[in-house]
Amino acid sequence: MERLNERAELMGRMLKTIDAMKDSPPGTHSGSVSNSAAFRCMHCTATESCRNWLRDHPQGAGQVLPECANAALFNSWLQN
Repeated sequence: MERLNERAELMGRMLKTIDAMKDSPPGTHSGSVSNSAAFRCMHCTATESCRNWLRDHPQGAGQVLPECANAALFNSWLQN
């Protein structure tokens, strides 16, 4: 359960840091897409890099950490 909570917190912080939740079409962050993103995050091996990247970007960022298992998906949300 601790891993699940940790990964959910990191994923939420990542989305907030890149401001991916604004200007997204309705439904973008729901259903199977979000479930798949959560699964990838749960099984990611770049957790330490993620924590460090988030620590180094307290004011936000224009793109996701390149090693992020969800980089392509989250960056695509920035294009909408």
